[in-house]
Amino acid sequence: MIFSRVSSFIRLNTPLCNPYHNIPTHTSHSSSTFTNRVSNRVSNRVSNRVSNRASNRAYTNTYNRLFSTKSEGGRKSAEVVRQDNINKDINKDINKDINKDNRGRKQNKMDIQPPKGTRDFPPSQMRQRSWLFSNFHKVSKSLGFSEYDCPVLESSELYIRKAGEEVTEQLYNFVDKGGRHVSLRPEMTPSLARVVMGTKPTMPIKWYAVPQCWRYERTTRGRRREHYQWNMDVWGVEGVEAEAEVLVGMVMFMENVGLGPEDVGIKINSREVLREVTEELGIPKEKFAPVCVLVDKLEKVPIEAIQNDLDELGIEKGTVEKLLEVLGSESIDQLSTFVGPESKAVSDLRQLFSLLSSYGVSDWVQFDGSVVRGLSYYTGVVFEAFDREGKLRAIAGGGRYDGLMETFGGERTPAVGFGFGDAVIVELLKDKGLLPDFTKGEVDYCVAGLEGVNADVTGVVKELREIGKSVDLVLEKRKMKWVFKHADRIGARYVVLVGGKEADNGCVSVKDMETGEQTEVKIEDVKIKAVE
Repeated sequence: MIFSRVSSFIRLNTPLCNPYHNIPTHTSHSSSTFTNRVSNRVSNRVSNRVSNRASNRAYTNTYNRLFSTKSEGGRKSAEVVRQDNINKDINKDINKDINKDNRGRKQNKMDIQPPKGTRDFPPSQMRQRSWLFSNFHKVSKSLGFSEYDCPVLESSELYIRKAGEEVTEQLYNFVDKGGRHVSLRPEMTPSLARVVMGTKPTMPIKWYAVPQCWRYERTTRGRRREHYQWNMDVWGVEGVEAEAEVLVGMVMFMENVGLGPEDVGIKINSREVLREVTEELGIPKEKFAPVCVLVDKLEKVPIEAIQNDLDELGIEKGTVEKLLEVLGSESIDQLSTFVGPESKAVSDLRQLFSLLSSYGVSDWVQFDGSVVRGLSYYTGVVFEAFDREGKLRAIAGGGRYDGLMETFGGERTPAVGFGFGDAVIVELLKDKGLLPDFTKGEVDYCVAGLEGVNADVTGVVKELREIGKSVDLVLEKRKMKWVFKHADRIGARYVVLVGGKEADNGCVSVKDMETGEQTEVKIEDVKIKAVE
């Protein structure tokens, strides 16, 4: 009866195509012939690898629908049983093929390294980062700065400027699912300007941040594509008192981590001098920022490397050579010969160095006419921290950027600040042997139960944590030898053992990991002892 229904189905509908051969099954054959043909074709294909899993599943589903034994009940015929067995073989073959492919995929190991130019922070590295950041925070707060933060994802428009600086070419940018052009921030200053425009805080403000920044650039020692950057900015102050404030903060950090003026220097110049000179040379105001960006590159490449860019701006080679002569000034007095003693830029530099002297940091700073900085928005004093041995790239850099708000459609607002990367300073501290040992953590107590975790153990842990002690609880039953090694590994000062004969006397055993002294303490006195 079943095969009669099948034959009727085939006659009344479009010919069924066998997915193994893509050859139509003709309707003129008897049910038995049809069944044998299907059986033979299936048997032949089961012996080979199934190349098209989707087709196999479709065939299996079609077969189950046509040869279902549940439609009319009763006993299964011999042919139906045979077809059921074929069906099982097909499913088994498909599953074997899929499992084999899955095993192959597992053998292709995933690259477990972080993307190029980025890094992981396992506990020891995280302790180092936290230590570094804590020094950033400490200095900033000691100078009365308030912390802020912004999204790491910003509108690309915030960074795309027309001066041709490298940061524009190094953006991690893309179009999001809403069609918006966005970028991972390469620096924090434009984000700060956006926030100030939006919140309109009462001026002056002193804000700081330690943001993560991204730049797609060539990786070298101290240069990563992902890094953190300490920023200190003063807004609303027109005088160089603001520059002095952030520079003193930079020096305070160096001193706090053990560096001296023999290790690090800070070069200072003023873009305002260049502006005055370019005006005398007839360079249009709108070309000043692009010229500064190009001149900044001359520290790394010869003038011939930027000649095409200069030609596009209409800047003659003689004009650039005159600028280079100014940049070669070795003192403020020599600089004044190019712009005159009444120059505001020269006056500001003299006042700034006088203020820094009164702060007692003269040994750290020096005038250097070659410092220009590569960002187009700088308008006045610029500065750069460097290692005296010259092995590393710039440690930090910054300057005055009074015109940044105007580029975003706001009002001209006086502002000055710096960016201080985390990668270069760590390399310098390594070279000087000034990095603390971060291999071990800082844990006050390691508590272990000789019989595992029980009420006595959790009671001791609770008492110690309530008085603010950091407590590592050994969560499994372990031998004492393992407990002491573990305590040393995590940097625990004391080990508290709960259990054994001491427990019979209502005591715990406390070992000082620094002195090796081991004493018994009443359980109820653990908190008192810890306070002492």
